[in-house]
Amino acid sequence: MIKNNDIILFQGDSITDCGRSRDAANKPNDLSGLGLGYAMMTAAHLLSAKPAAGLQFFNRGISGNRIVDLYSRIKSDLINLNPNLVSILIGVNDTWHEHGSQNGVEVPKYERLYRDLLNEVLEKLPAVQFVLCEPFVLQCGVVTDEWVVEIDERRAVVAKLAKEYGATLIPFQSMFDQAVKDAPPIYWAGDGVHPTAAGHMLMAKTWLHHVAPICPA
Repeated sequence: MIKNNDIILFQGDSITDCGRSRDAANKPNDLSGLGLGYAMMTAAHLLSAKPAAGLQFFNRGISGNRIVDLYSRIKSDLINLNPNLVSILIGVNDTWHEHGSQNGVEVPKYERLYRDLLNEVLEKLPAVQFVLCEPFVLQCGVVTDEWVVEIDERRAVVAKLAKEYGATLIPFQSMFDQAVKDAPPIYWAGDGVHPTAAGHMLMAKTWLHHVAPICPA
């Protein structure tokens, strides 16, 4: 799936952003530009495994983003980068902002805008490959049972879109559901949303397993 000289873009919210430096946003493979989370860990693994492949990794996740925010910057932070592969993780803020400030995005609108985003990217970059990541929550911190129900609905949307667009689906929620059998939710994500170091590493390993299995994590 990943070929020599590919440009790989990670897109999403704070889970992807993870403290990345905006000053290094345009520098491929820059440690500070990739942030502290799964995007950096994934890139670091592939860069070390394939030093001669000429891979370029970018992180353009922005903390607090909902699907409407990601869609609004589709040109500057996605199309203009001309990526070969785009990995998208978006959805938890669409739920969180509704419960916190009544400024969320309803599931039908989430699906509509997500599909519009994919279509517009394909129109400009017809050869692009998509990796669509399940939004997820763990039952601790700020997360309530109501959140879980709605995130499950968003997961179903992402799974449907992945099938519809021939994208690779990354089952992050299923991954964490399995992980909490070994350690409590707070071990993997202290507030139920933002992964710990262990949580991010688990995400990186899962992403690699589904996208680049020839490079063992």
